[in-house]
Amino acid sequence: MLNILENDGVRTLHFGSSVVQGAMRINQPNEIELEYVQQMMMWLLFRDNAAHIVQLGLGAAALTKFCYQRLSPAKVTAIELDPDVITACRNHFALPPDDGRLNVLALDAMDYVSDFSRRRSIDVLQVDLYDAQAIRPLRSTAAFYAQCASCLTATGILTINLYCDWPEHLHHIQLLQDSFEAVAWLPEVHQGNIVAIAFKRSPSVDFDDLYKRAEQIHAKLGLPAHTWVDGLHKWMSNDEEPVQG
Repeated sequence: MLNILENDGVRTLHFGSSVVQGAMRINQPNEIELEYVQQMMMWLLFRDNAAHIVQLGLGAAALTKFCYQRLSPAKVTAIELDPDVITACRNHFALPPDDGRLNVLALDAMDYVSDFSRRRSIDVLQVDLYDAQAIRPLRSTAAFYAQCASCLTATGILTINLYCDWPEHLHHIQLLQDSFEAVAWLPEVHQGNIVAIAFKRSPSVDFDDLYKRAEQIHAKLGLPAHTWVDGLHKWMSNDEEPVQG
């Protein structure tokens, strides 16, 4: 059961519970409202462009719309198991119709990444998969992360929302580390969300360069990218593990 609520100019999507599955500020439909969803874009710190961006789990379509509207000419694909969620996003969350650059598919995420034809075809994979209860990430097995990695190009990047209770954050990060050369993560936000970034090939990290890149991202896209660099710097300086919130 889908519920759509509005409060203080923000429209939210719920899967029959109080858990917010996505949000849109009504007078800014193509901007990203939630902090953790903004953090899912931190791959921009490490590459200027992407030919193909894939979102697993549509939510309220914030990432899909932003990438489509602001990162032309990238091809944007969204994978959503529930056709009703796709319909709700079209009718209530300003998701535009498919065209030559945008493709929204009603598929299971595992089926999508397991298709051999998609091997090494995706530059950026953004993963945010949850059911109505949103207790832990869905499809989050070693096999799933391995298939995600196999879909990425040699320099591909994955970002993932890990919304769960301690100690599961660390469990999922360890699973990612089995399939990716390097994994990092930002401090927890929204009382449980940790966004991690995983690299097929370990990047060369220079924080002066990252802060310069963050300024460019903020100027062009309005995203608070300097906070992502702050979070990555904290992670690297402390070699920190996820901590209980």
